[in-house]
Amino acid sequence: MEDEKKARQIAATRLQKQRNAAISRKKKLTLDELYERVKEGEIRDLNIILKADVQGSIEALRDAFINITHPEVKVNVIHTGVGGVNESDVMLATASNAIIIGFNVRPDAKAATLIDKEGVDVKIYNVIYEAIDDVKKALEGLLEPTITEKVLGRAEVRELFQVSRLGTIAGCYVTDGKISRSSAGIRVIRDNIVIYENKISSLKRFKEDAKEVLTGFECGIMVENFNDIKVGDILENYVKEEVATKLE
Repeated sequence: MEDEKKARQIAATRLQKQRNAAISRKKKLTLDELYERVKEGEIRDLNIILKADVQGSIEALRDAFINITHPEVKVNVIHTGVGGVNESDVMLATASNAIIIGFNVRPDAKAATLIDKEGVDVKIYNVIYEAIDDVKKALEGLLEPTITEKVLGRAEVRELFQVSRLGTIAGCYVTDGKISRSSAGIRVIRDNIVIYENKISSLKRFKEDAKEVLTGFECGIMVENFNDIKVGDILENYVKEEVATKLE
């Protein structure tokens, strides 16, 4: 090119694109395969991004993680925050090859999409010692078969109906996926924080019982043994299954 400055700018832009492509192709670290990659010398630092419902949980988990000792791996908590897993957390995990550990929180919808796209490993817990034990066991190659979770769909609560003898029915709009009564469970999420989990006791469409309700449709949902639902809550429908841990 005649203009050297412009040529350098174009070259730098193309080089950055190549670097970004290389990063995206790089296999992301997962807790399940950590031990094998440590043995092969690929991992020297285990980077953790920690999100939780309250500051006290963050402090307890962070202190426990940084006190885990291992002859070949240093555990680093590179970022913490109160609230749900968001896009910024996922992008940081991608850039730093970190795993995300959440306690009583969930990824928001945009973060969930990015997690699938980037292949970031996200582990969600509701018992502190289980999170700590899993990190220790992963470093020692002792992880038990893991319980994987698949989110079937989410519904936003838009109205509330009080029914005598039954309780609160949440008038919902299914924002993505589907809500299925036969699934393993339903969780109530408020401001990206899980406040309750159980199962669906009633799922209706136009006052008729329904097996499932798809995206874009309205429905009435009752959560078993829970009436403190508020307009704006998100009801997340999920199933769980046990999968043997694989070290690749």
